[in-house]
Amino acid sequence: MILFVGLGNPGVRYEKNRHNIGFRVIDALVEHYGARDISKNAFHGELFKSNELLFLKPTTFMNLSGKSLQMVKQFYKVELDDIIVIHDDLDLPFGAVRFKKGGGHGGHNGLKSIDSMVGQGYIRVRMGIGKPLYRSQTADYVLEDFSPEESKLLDRWIGHVSHACSLIPHEDLNTIKSKQSLKSIQSFSS
Repeated sequence: MILFVGLGNPGVRYEKNRHNIGFRVIDALVEHYGARDISKNAFHGELFKSNELLFLKPTTFMNLSGKSLQMVKQFYKVELDDIIVIHDDLDLPFGAVRFKKGGGHGGHNGLKSIDSMVGQGYIRVRMGIGKPLYRSQTADYVLEDFSPEESKLLDRWIGHVSHACSLIPHEDLNTIKSKQSLKSIQSFSS
């Protein structure tokens, strides 16, 4: 069983925020695979399944994402190596995507929660959202919607990342990295 987890905050208020890019990729994957909703209250999230693939959107709010992931991981006996977490990353420019196994949370509260609940050996799909001019603006920045210019490119970027994620169950991570991580959102604008 492979578990894809998109990070974000539940509710219409947060739907188009930068922090919710992980949710949007999960939505694209659910649609691509025609996954069915198998959510339960105990999972603390929206859970979808297609064959041996699970897709999770925690509804615990970002800071408690690990609680939802831990419940699904235990229920389905998913190995840490088979968990892929898709999240926003301030340290990458808008449109960049990087794949990484393990590592620190870099101050990301969703990753911090997951690390504390299940460990650090999962695969991360880091989606660059850029960063504000001043560090003190970080909380507001991640909870803002994408700019109009960024929004024009979002569908292509989300499609690109969801396609790359769909390769993970079938290809070596290093192969996917070499194919995908050199691409950037700018290439989608032409």
